[in-house]
Amino acid sequence: MAVRRPLATAAVAVLAVLSGTGCSVTVPDPGYTPPPPLPALEQLRRAPLTDAAAFRTADAVLAFVTADRNIVCALTSARGPHLNLPYESNNFGDSANRKLDTVPVAHCELAVYPEPQAGDVRDNCGGTGLGYLGGAALLTPGRATYGECRSGVTAMESAFGPQGTRDGVIASLPVLPEGGNLERNGLRCSAYDSGVACGNVTGGVAFIVSRDHYEVISGGGKKPSTSPPEAPKTP
Repeated sequence: MAVRRPLATAAVAVLAVLSGTGCSVTVPDPGYTPPPPLPALEQLRRAPLTDAAAFRTADAVLAFVTADRNIVCALTSARGPHLNLPYESNNFGDSANRKLDTVPVAHCELAVYPEPQAGDVRDNCGGTGLGYLGGAALLTPGRATYGECRSGVTAMESAFGPQGTRDGVIASLPVLPEGGNLERNGLRCSAYDSGVACGNVTGGVAFIVSRDHYEVISGGGKKPSTSPPEAPKTP
């Protein structure tokens, strides 16, 4: 005849077995609500910096691609509208431009990307308003923008878009892994949430870009301009 042990005795026996085996039991709390994720600028500020040595080019620019080869970025410098980019032809080094102030910037290009919303169009493209396309983002110490005036595709789209060549300078750039965080002259870029976030954490400006979404943050991080989630587009 079996002898039924009291429930309290049975519970003690179970705890003794779990203690002896090193196991633990986690009981979910139905009333617990996880805290919301930190704002992008705060995440940039708190993230530990990655060793920049592997990402530094000959002229001290930091350049990288994301693991999915959809975004290329450079933490670099600008003289007026001329950016010192390892993956784009440019006039940064021309003697005529050396009289212009040199400022730190962060620049990213995408292979697949959303189009800019009407409120984020910052240039009338020579008075026509045509040719302001997505796929490029720029950060200066005081401003972040998404989109640019151009005809055709970005260098990143040419290399890794649907018809990309998969070669050239961009193909040789190192990968910044998810969570990696680089800084140059007060600006930071991080591989963030399957995209890239670049910001001036003290100035409160940033952009976040991915294949189907972008945000432009200004006003001390309080005024984001956000693209609606939709299918990725290319020109």
